[in-house]
Amino acid sequence: IAFKPFACGTMTQPFIDCAIEARAAGIRPDQIVAIDCPVGEGTVHRLWEPLASKRCPPNGYAAKFSTPYCIAVALVRGQAGLAEFQTDALLDPEVRAVAARISYTVDPSDQYPRNYSGCLRLRLQNGDTAEFRQPHLRGGAREPLTRAELARKCAANFAHGGVDAAQAGRLVAWANSLAGSAGPINLDFLR
Repeated sequence: IAFKPFACGTMTQPFIDCAIEARAAGIRPDQIVAIDCPVGEGTVHRLWEPLASKRCPPNGYAAKFSTPYCIAVALVRGQAGLAEFQTDALLDPEVRAVAARISYTVDPSDQYPRNYSGCLRLRLQNGDTAEFRQPHLRGGAREPLTRAELARKCAANFAHGGVDAAQAGRLVAWANSLAGSAGPINLDFLR
């Protein structure tokens, strides 16, 4: 049982973490020539094939099960929340251009389905390479999300759903009343 950091399939989430880490390291999408992802064979039919369709998913639901799209949108937009699975994100030419440069290779040592991990191997325009790894799905027992991360996701979901700050504050107060000894959930940044 885990909280999902992102609004998509669990097996794609470690790859999104890698993309966000690459972005945080200062790698811009326009610097990337190619991205190769070593993957478990069992994920290929769900998340990678047919590759042309996965690079350019037809709708938000399909995008949630497309590792190339999820990586690309995280590299371009820095997130993979509900908004990143809407039409404007799907049609974003920069997201599509990055997704077109993403491929996979089957890694026989990948632990899928016992473990969901992610790895991006980037080849950059200047000839450099970079690798980013996430060894497991965040949000579960191995690496729980912090209360701050949960609060940010909650706030983003409220905002996406059109919930104004006052109503969100009431919902948070109600949730805090249920939290008991765990302490209050701090969503002050909603104000």
